[in-house]
Amino acid sequence: MIILKPILTQQEIKFIPREYNADKLVIHDEDTNASKEYTGLTWSKEAYYYTTNVAFGSPELKNNTFYTLKILNALNEIIYRDRIFCTDQLISEFSMNKDEYVEHETTNEYIVL
Repeated sequence: MIILKPILTQQEIKFIPREYNADKLVIHDEDTNASKEYTGLTWSKEAYYYTTNVAFGSPELKNNTFYTLKILNALNEIIYRDRIFCTDQLISEFSMNKDEYVEHETTNEYIVL
């Protein structure tokens, strides 16, 4: 799974494809069932990885939303598929239960007979 931020500036996507011949990137919003294509991206190979920088403009990525990612070659064959989760939380501090779960502490004093 790829973690991205809900920002308008460029973000790096790094992956290991089936072949090193990418042409376009397609993201599909799982909430609205809408897709957006990004073409004309610059792809670079680093060891086994392929990387690109994408500025997700209008419509921008929404916070706490899942997306499906497809990277296609010139023949419209899928060379990589993954899932994207968009969050504004830090990755090291990420929690699915942020602001939803309240922890209760007890003394756990039990009497055993």
